[in-house]
Amino acid sequence: MQVILLERVAKLGQMGDVVDVKPGFARNFLLPQAKAKVASEANLAAFEEQKAQLEARNLETKAEATALAEKLDGQQFVVIRSASDAGSLYGSVTTRDAADAASEAGFSVDKKQVVLIDPIKDLGLHTVLVKLHPEVEAQIKLNVARSAEEAELQASGKSIQELAAEEEAAAEFEISELFDDIGSAASDDDDEGDAPAAAADEESAT
Repeated sequence: MQVILLERVAKLGQMGDVVDVKPGFARNFLLPQAKAKVASEANLAAFEEQKAQLEARNLETKAEATALAEKLDGQQFVVIRSASDAGSLYGSVTTRDAADAASEAGFSVDKKQVVLIDPIKDLGLHTVLVKLHPEVEAQIKLNVARSAEEAELQASGKSIQELAAEEEAAAEFEISELFDDIGSAASDDDDEGDAPAAAADEESAT
């Protein structure tokens, strides 16, 4: 199926190119999202008439996207989720979650602009691509954590495995300290019990 591109489409071509695509791809993606039109004589003629306007609009939206990308690129957003001790989420973080997190921070991002090859299913820092325009992209990080405190620790560079190891080490230290205290108390009791016995031995000796 031949279509005429109304904007740049990655791996297909630039605005105005006539390309061959699979009918399903055209019907399900290109045509509904107004990225292309069927390459009929009427549509080709209409495109030539509107080409200047389309190019001007593309430059305007590209400039807006570039300005947003400069502010958005490298930003980190916290997403709080429940998860197991091993760090596996009870559910997943989706494109909508990423877009909502960015929007709540004051950035205008639509879920359709967020690119996730697979849903995020683990705690930690995840790099996510945002396509703001066919020619403009930005990268953000999603800090997926079980609490704001955990998110701060992850942001400082600690992984969920390191945090778990530190908690385990702290717990073991507390237990060893407890046993040391118990052992010390038992030793004191033994010393107190030995004192009367020693006194009695001395009396019997005299």
